[in-house]
Amino acid sequence: MNQGSFTKEKSDFQSQGARCSGWLYRPEGTNRPAIVVMAHGFGAEADFGLPAFAERFAGRGLAVYLFDYRTFGASEGDPRYLINPRRQIRDWKAALAHVRSLPEINADRIAVFGSSYGGGHVISLAAQDPNIKAVVAQVPFVDGITSTIRTGTKHAVQGILAGSRDLSRVLTLRKPYYVPIAGPPDVFAVLNTPDCEEGYLALVPEGSDWKNETPARAMIQLFLYRPTAKASKVMCPALIIPGQRDSLISPKAVEKAASRMREASLVQIDAGHFDVYSGALFEKVVEMEADFLVSHLQ
Repeated sequence: MNQGSFTKEKSDFQSQGARCSGWLYRPEGTNRPAIVVMAHGFGAEADFGLPAFAERFAGRGLAVYLFDYRTFGASEGDPRYLINPRRQIRDWKAALAHVRSLPEINADRIAVFGSSYGGGHVISLAAQDPNIKAVVAQVPFVDGITSTIRTGTKHAVQGILAGSRDLSRVLTLRKPYYVPIAGPPDVFAVLNTPDCEEGYLALVPEGSDWKNETPARAMIQLFLYRPTAKASKVMCPALIIPGQRDSLISPKAVEKAASRMREASLVQIDAGHFDVYSGALFEKVVEMEADFLVSHLQ
């Protein structure tokens, strides 16, 4: 598929008083293009593999807005690396409001794209915002309960203890108790199935100042987060892409969430959680997503 040219520029916004960092990709030669709003997954930053997706979409004539949540990347917010789904949903809503204020964008043709934890966020968003025209959720987190079962009782107990320790520090106005985001199976981390450390850290760009840590309360919030409970309210077309070998997210749970949506296309891929960001699988997935977005936005 021939790719068109595009520009990329900084375009920040405010979310509850904090500046969030964002980048606007605009296809050249297209007047007021439709736009795809994108953000990443659990503890990741916008430049962890997502620019390659954004560039493909922009090359197909779509504008793209890619942003970092509060406390991540160049975005403001403390404590750093705090992962809270409710806060991140609010950041999504602020990003959508910002995009809709841009005169060079067609605010009536907006899609949302989320990967992993962000895949859960876009399901929750589309359930609340009837003006979203399409959803792409790749290897999406859909249910804290099934993911907790998938990673095991020991991991859950460790997470609850660590999260409780962190929350006690919040109550006593002390600094957060941090735990690793990704690690090997023999070390406690939020994500520590066998492919997590290598797969996650491979996404981190060379020279990044990102730290592999998050306040441990994120574990408890992860257990309780259930985008699947809102899936039946998603009325727009949705492309849902689970990995059949995903060690973190149950493909059956994703299939169940997709079955609740009015117009979902479920595409199972033979992949682990981190495989969609590179190589031949990236090429396959990004073209599928671009075709879907173009068909529903242009």
